[in-house]
Amino acid sequence: MKRAIYFVLAVAAAWACAPAPAAAQTGSLFIHDATVMTATHGTLDHTSILVRDGKIVAIGERLTAPAGVPVLDGAGKYVIPGIIDEHSHTMIDGGVNEGAPSVSAMAHIKDVLNPHDINLYRQLAGGVTIIHVLHGSANPIGGLDAVVRLKWGQPIANMLYPDAPQGIKMALGENPKRSNRFPGETGPQRYPATRQGVENVLFTAFTRAREYQHRWADYRAAVARGEHPMPPRDNLDLDPLVQILEGKILIHAHSYRNDEMLMLLDLADHFGFKIRTFEHGLEGYKIWPEIKAHDVGVSTFADMWEYKNEASEAIAYAPALLAKKGVRVAVNSDSDERARRLYQEAAKAVHYGGATEQQALDMITLNPAWMLGIDRTTGSIDVGKDADFAIFNGHPFAPASHVEMTIVDGIVYFDRAKDLASRHDAPWYERNYKGGRGFFGALTAEGSDE
Repeated sequence: MKRAIYFVLAVAAAWACAPAPAAAQTGSLFIHDATVMTATHGTLDHTSILVRDGKIVAIGERLTAPAGVPVLDGAGKYVIPGIIDEHSHTMIDGGVNEGAPSVSAMAHIKDVLNPHDINLYRQLAGGVTIIHVLHGSANPIGGLDAVVRLKWGQPIANMLYPDAPQGIKMALGENPKRSNRFPGETGPQRYPATRQGVENVLFTAFTRAREYQHRWADYRAAVARGEHPMPPRDNLDLDPLVQILEGKILIHAHSYRNDEMLMLLDLADHFGFKIRTFEHGLEGYKIWPEIKAHDVGVSTFADMWEYKNEASEAIAYAPALLAKKGVRVAVNSDSDERARRLYQEAAKAVHYGGATEQQALDMITLNPAWMLGIDRTTGSIDVGKDADFAIFNGHPFAPASHVEMTIVDGIVYFDRAKDLASRHDAPWYERNYKGGRGFFGALTAEGSDE
């Protein structure tokens, strides 16, 4: 009961703190005299950025704001591309897994997204502008993904990234093999129950998909000859796999151990498809030549290990080691909470392994954009790209720095100053927080305003 009350209070607090509706803004603005970390052409001092209709139209030192365009003072502040969380389960409403079948390619994660999830606002407060929302890892082949812009409170149709390539979740190892039985189940186990079984599910599924692809090709050829055959029966699980074979769907594969990643690379070579990303890829540092040769990205943690046997050989140096070898690396969250501080997670690669500042920045901007197939339009601060920014009060990798503003499509969706000011105007603040009373007051010193 208490947890439910606290949840309601937290949601009410967030709504009270949220900035004015973004729809009232124009998508045009001018950021004046900031330090701009572009992710593609270095760090530019005393630089201004002009945005019109959600796109960057000019970058330079001597720019002036056109009449009528709102001006943001960037003096002493750092601007980076909007942070992209390459592995997220935020805003999924009703369960992350379709756990009954081994292959659930028919599932669409976009059908169960909640645009009002409070975690979207919290992640905006951490500079995140795009999240990659993935199906869970209970299945060797999971559901279809969604690339989402954090336009919190907007309809889902406005949040889905336009023209982002479709992706699909796959999973290797412990998660799909142990999902054959859930707590309290007494019926027969679901196949697979071993690592070899996971490989067999994948091989069988793509064999069926290739046969299905050939049946449709034969049907279309017969129609082209003027014949009138019966079409093959549609299969919603095999249709996405055929699109994988045709290079139209990107594979994002949950993986920990290097032997299983090698297995999937071999299987992809056998069937002639590509893997876009090893999600987590904790032991990827052991097989970097194979990963690099296949042009696969690794979306991993900064310092997560020992939470299960599979993670026992993960190391904090892996992101930096992979980056130095020329592998595209992203640092992801896989967590509503960790997503709020991905800039600090990326900074760990500088500390552990000596990644350069540029490499660390790429891990939360340009590299995840490439993994999602949207790097031509986002992931860096360049003319013609999306106006997605995170504005910090200091260097984004400095421990005391925080996000002042988060801008999506040229529209301010998080403004720290307005957020703090609006808290003091909210009835719940006066009643439960400022005086040190109730749930919120219990979190702070008596009478504190912080």
